[in-house]
Amino acid sequence: MRQFRIGSAFGIPLKLDLTFLLVLPLFAWLIGSQVGLWAGQLGMLGAPELDPAALTAGWMPWLLGIAAAIGLFVGVILHELGHSLVAMRFGYKIDSITLWIFGGIAQFSELPEAWRQELAIAIAGPMVSIGLGVIFWVGFLLLPPGVPALTFVVGYLALMNLALAVFNLLPAFPMDGGRVLRALLARTRPYARATQIAAEVGKGFALLLGLFGLLQFNIILIGIAFFVYIGASGEAQQTVMKAAFEGVTVRDIMTPAARVDTVAPDLSITSLVETMFRQRHTGYPVVEDGQLVGLVTLEDAQKVRPVEREAFTVADVMTHDLTTIEADAEAIEALTDIQQAGVGRLIVNDDGEFAGLITRTDLVTALNIIRSGGVVGHQEFGRETEIPRGAG
Repeated sequence: MRQFRIGSAFGIPLKLDLTFLLVLPLFAWLIGSQVGLWAGQLGMLGAPELDPAALTAGWMPWLLGIAAAIGLFVGVILHELGHSLVAMRFGYKIDSITLWIFGGIAQFSELPEAWRQELAIAIAGPMVSIGLGVIFWVGFLLLPPGVPALTFVVGYLALMNLALAVFNLLPAFPMDGGRVLRALLARTRPYARATQIAAEVGKGFALLLGLFGLLQFNIILIGIAFFVYIGASGEAQQTVMKAAFEGVTVRDIMTPAARVDTVAPDLSITSLVETMFRQRHTGYPVVEDGQLVGLVTLEDAQKVRPVEREAFTVADVMTHDLTTIEADAEAIEALTDIQQAGVGRLIVNDDGEFAGLITRTDLVTALNIIRSGGVVGHQEFGRETEIPRGAG
């Protein structure tokens, strides 16, 4: 979904996802519609008695709902800042903190694999929420009786921040508690294995949470369960792939430039499609006078109507803005770049020169061979495993 930057804190961009603009009014409405219920519960917790009638008159419930919802999401930002500042202390870069439909998320450029670092980072967020809960609770107890609206908001935020800390500490990977679990498992196990175990626990928790949400007809719990399940599966898969590709570079997997099939910019689209059919490739680097000038794919060719393909050339449809990667980069970096850019292949450079091509198919094939115990290493990998070469 589209995101909007709203500011920054400690050099970290703060963003709002479009889904947040949907969930904020929903939370405000839910809180406002239950002001009377919450007032009664807060009144039993040792604070000055709250008069439900004064809090539910006129527009007061909705004003309280808006104030409490905004305060709740400010607490979420501070929770994520807790994670982020500790991570920055360890030298990790934080791309952004984003508020979205299920709360907040800090985008890390790289996740820590040292268990002590991950434990400290994971626990920092809940500790911030607990600290906020205690501060609000003290304020709730000390506020005079004459400010019922403020007392309600402060008391509500005290309970919600403490609840946020407890919920996030549940062992549901990739939530904070799941990351704590992975960190503790990684003390005596390989990082990838610890991730797999934590992910299975997280998926089991997600299934239980989703079932509970269905029984309660609670769409928010169902959504959180779905997010946890997908998140646990995705991160476990990414971690396993990263471990499998450890020590493997793009150079080990790529098709060298001398073996890459290329096309000329003056080739007609008709001839290009025929070449693709004959060679079973869906993308080609475009070379002119020995220089790489672009990349053309089947999608590019399909933009030209069949009756016009003889009149158009590769130069008319090829892509000039190339997605590239260095030959000495890690293989997992190539996979990440392919996924983020939504492309099927990357141009490989070596000291500024065209060195080869690496495709999604190359990476998947290499991963399957590594998992089956194939040889991994410079040069031996490509030769002994005989990975199919070409433009993809």
